This record gives sequence, C-alpha cells and structure tokens, in this order.
Amino acid sequence: MKNTLIAPSILAADFANLQRDIEMINNSEADWFHIDIMDGVFVPNISFGMPVLEAITKHTKKIIDVHLMIVEPDRYIKNFALLGANILTVHYEACTHLHRTIQAIKAEGMKAGVALNPHTSVSVLEEIINDIDLVLIMSVNPGFGGQSFIENTYAKVEKLKDLIRKKNASTLIEIDGGVTSNNAKKLVEAGADSLVAGSFVFNSINPLETIHELKKSCY
Repeated sequence: MKNTLIAPSILAADFANLQRDIEMINNSEADWFHIDIMDGVFVPNISFGMPVLEAITKHTKKIIDVHLMIVEPDRYIKNFALLGANILTVHYEACTHLHRTIQAIKAEGMKAGVALNPHTSVSVLEEIINDIDLVLIMSVNPGFGGQSFIENTYAKVEKLKDLIRKKNASTLIEIDGGVTSNNAKKLVEAGADSLVAGSFVFNSINPLETIHELKKSCY
C-alpha cells in the first residue's frame, strides 16, 4: 500500500500561535512541513522570510519542504540550506537556467523540486525530469490560500506520471492548492505522492483529526 505524504502548509497556520501549530504538526500523522516563501513580485503576496523560517526550523521534527514563489531563487539557495530546508522547490517560470538551478540545490545537500503553475505544461520538464526529485503541481494559482481546486489537475498529474514512467525517473509528484479529503484519493489514483493542505487543516475544528482523515482518505 502506497504511503501518501501529507504536508500541512504553514502559510495557513495562526502566525500569532506559530509554535503551537508547529507542535501540532510534530504530533500529527503529517510527514512534512510545507513552507511557502513569497516575495510580492513573482506572486502578489508577501509571506515570510529568513528570520521566520529560522525560528520555525528550531522546533520542527519533520522534513522541511520549502516552496519558493520568488524571482531569482538562485540568489538564496545557500541560505535556505543553512536554515535547514530538506527540499527546495523553485518555479519553472522563475528560472531561466533551470538545470543549473537544480544542480546548485543538490550541491547544497537538498532535494530539488520544480513547481509548475496551472498554465504550464508538464512537457517542459521532459529533458530534465531525471534530475528532479519532486515536481509540485499548482492546483490553484500561486500566491493566495483558500482558493478552489482546478479540476484539470487530475489530467495534468496523469500526464506527469506517464512522463516519469517513460523516462524511468524516481521523481515524486506533489499537489498544492485546494486539497481536501474529498479529492485526495482521486489525486493519489492519478499519481500524486505528496499532498499539501493549508486551509483545510488549519481552519478545521480539530486539525489533528483532519490530518488523520486526510491520510486515511488517500487509501
């Protein structure tokens, strides 16, 4: 039985009670911490930067999955490695020399991820899929939490899974945006390995139970 990874998104946490929410994830069935870094340029919103990430990683006991929604991500690769990121995902749309960026991430001892916006075809990764540890499919437009899930995501995940199989790659597929227990199973059946959940977890009455239900709904 496939173990689907659950990665609660800290962007949806209560920033006034961040340590409390981090401890909740530590004690939950979640597998990763998903941390969105936004610069207000690549996406409209600004989230948090290096000092907040440094504070978060002092308390986390699980994999740190950092998603950069920023321009010129190459400038900060070394910084994120020093701050404790285990996976560093950059956007295809933000990288002119994507292969070089991926190699730079790996050189710092991190797993390399590439994110695709809803309008970007998975075919752009055909020449580089074997170098990528993780592909993050945006199932909403990046920059805002709480958006509705884009239904075309299922077909996109299937196409990506076909590409991974065709190239005999070991790349994981992660879905970010509008994930709930209602669509989790269908996403996993399409080929998803990791599910990012923000509002669905943190806006629920019992986040621990919600993570449990999300994990259970994947089977």
